[in-house]
Amino acid sequence: MKRPHILLVEDETNIAQALIFNLEHEGYRVTHVETGAEALAAATGAGCDLVVLDLMLPDSFGIDICRKLRRHDSRLPIILLTALGEEEHRVEGLKAGADDYLPKPFSLGEFLLRVKGMLRRSGWYRARGQSVAPQTFGDNRVDLVELKAETPRGEIPLTELEGRMLAAFLAAEGKVMTRSELLEQVWGLHAETETRTLDNFVARLRKYFEADPANPRHFQTVRGRGYRFVREPEQDRPGGGSVDESRS
Repeated sequence: MKRPHILLVEDETNIAQALIFNLEHEGYRVTHVETGAEALAAATGAGCDLVVLDLMLPDSFGIDICRKLRRHDSRLPIILLTALGEEEHRVEGLKAGADDYLPKPFSLGEFLLRVKGMLRRSGWYRARGQSVAPQTFGDNRVDLVELKAETPRGEIPLTELEGRMLAAFLAAEGKVMTRSELLEQVWGLHAETETRTLDNFVARLRKYFEADPANPRHFQTVRGRGYRFVREPEQDRPGGGSVDESRS
């Protein structure tokens, strides 16, 4: 069986050595580089199944490298490593195409679970995605096989996690999906995990597919519970696409 190939982009020697040791112990093949230039060369040359990308690199900013990697391959899973207090950078990283982030310092166990879950669900999605027909809602058409969408704003390439989140919403059309359900189904994370990644991804989908992202009609917030996807809403809901069902 082919070992998953992970590209680790980290210039802090102690962190890199610890991650390499544990990733290889888990059976992964690891290529380690320390600069953005080396990361781009490695990703476009030998290819890889997942990138673990530090935010601060000696020659570049990790978000810029993330953006370039995403332009090269819209399906490549990317985990961003950030300093604890850099929330604005984490948001920018997600906007640039990162699939997830871990703030430093992080638990080694959580890191390995994130890597394992992302690789497992990436493989599942590639296997299952071949039978998914293109989906339409509003003025949008989404191809979950090719991971691209046609929208009034033009054609948009999708990452694998964006595709999995769309698939989860489409499969549960009209039903409320709790944060726990989305975290488990899309990211493979435990229900109690605290992360803003989910909210940032919903915001990203709204930016792609909503005529007015501030007043979403398809990807609605259900206050106190989670989110709901509506393929063809009969009318706009008040309150910016939010519905209060906390008492239901």
